[in-house]
Amino acid sequence: MTDKKDKSIAADTSAMWGGRFEAGPSAVMEAINASISFDKALYAQDIAGSTAHARMLAKQGIISDVDADAICTGLQKIAAEIEDCGFEFKAALEDIHMNIEARLRDLIGDAAGRLHTARSRNDQVATDLKLWVRDALDGLDRDLQALQAALITQAETHADSVMPGFTHLQTAQPVTLGHHLMAYAEMLGRDRSRAADARVRMNESPLGAVALAGTSFPIDRHATAEALGFDRPAANSLDAVSDRDFAMEYMSVAAILAVHLSRLAEEIVLWCSSQFGYMRLSDAYSTGSSIMPQKRNPDAAELIRAKAGRVIGAMNSLMIVMKGLPMTYGKDMQDDKEPVFEVANTLALSLAAMTGMIESATFDKARMRADAGKGFSTATDLADWLVRALGMPFRDAHHVTGALVKLAETNGCGLEDLSLAEMQGVDQDITDDVFAVLGVDNSVASRVSYGGTAPEGVRARIRDAKARWL
Repeated sequence: MTDKKDKSIAADTSAMWGGRFEAGPSAVMEAINASISFDKALYAQDIAGSTAHARMLAKQGIISDVDADAICTGLQKIAAEIEDCGFEFKAALEDIHMNIEARLRDLIGDAAGRLHTARSRNDQVATDLKLWVRDALDGLDRDLQALQAALITQAETHADSVMPGFTHLQTAQPVTLGHHLMAYAEMLGRDRSRAADARVRMNESPLGAVALAGTSFPIDRHATAEALGFDRPAANSLDAVSDRDFAMEYMSVAAILAVHLSRLAEEIVLWCSSQFGYMRLSDAYSTGSSIMPQKRNPDAAELIRAKAGRVIGAMNSLMIVMKGLPMTYGKDMQDDKEPVFEVANTLALSLAAMTGMIESATFDKARMRADAGKGFSTATDLADWLVRALGMPFRDAHHVTGALVKLAETNGCGLEDLSLAEMQGVDQDITDDVFAVLGVDNSVASRVSYGGTAPEGVRARIRDAKARWL
């Protein structure tokens, strides 16, 4: 015997499970089984898929045009209710699919029951999530383009603003700020390329694969695929309902992007410190201290740096869910959505914050230029000159330059401050032409190879970047 509460729950669940069950789930089972708290985010995709399915069923003569019209009209009313916050989501109905179907029955009666003909929640949820991820990739591309535009604008302004270039976080060679910022624009270009590749690969429709084996109804999967903007239907019904590669690939793209954002965030944190002093964030992207009134903290950058861990963790979470699953659908796959949604929200916020920081940042060109000359950063220019002008083997030139660096260090001066006589004391063939390559401006201007830091080359690459990405 079941009590009144159990009978009530059973009535709700009977619409989903049919006559197999006499009683509803326990409260614990209902709590662990329900996904409506998060998969309601798929409502627009679910309604789009159901509309395409209903129209196809009618065109194939599987349901009547009258029922298809009623179904589609009801679905649009439900969409409006959800968007106007007038829809009641019920945990007893488990998920977004059954919540919508139950409301559709309230609106149009028995015709609603025909919508699930030749369809399962297995192919339905795979379609919904794939549509959602596809939309997320499109939004990601727009956000990435906005950040690229901010970087390119700043790079154009600072194409000839000299700064230190680093390896091992030690001064290496002079570069320009524009050149440095364009490195991140290139990284984001690869991120956009990966996202575009993933979108192409995932654009196959699972709808019509049904539970796992297809259907005996004369459905037209090509028609529903076309209606939903897919390139084609997925070729194997088993794969169609079990595939979550598209979600894992999206999250892999996201994880690489999060690493790139974290690297840029780390540089912002360093550059905003008093020890560097290269960059100043606007008040809109800075915070203060509750106890130290002098502080300007780059908290937005620090938070972006931290969020990379969340994105990478979410990717790992989904891969671990999928790694041990046999064909085809397991309830484990209900846990595919929350990490995907978290990644999308985290990336959108991180990209918006990074774009705002870059757009509004100012740079201390004098400070950067002064630091660019420290640490004998033009030593490689001197070695290159010895090779070009004197025909010296590079390894010998490296040795001579090292001796000159040691001499300058002993004298407490830069290489450009050594006298010709002092230089000739190390190698008698050195001429005063050497001074044309010393100094940070000469160094930067000399790096004319494609992709180098010479300001004219940087401006050329900026022109190319605008044509490629903006």
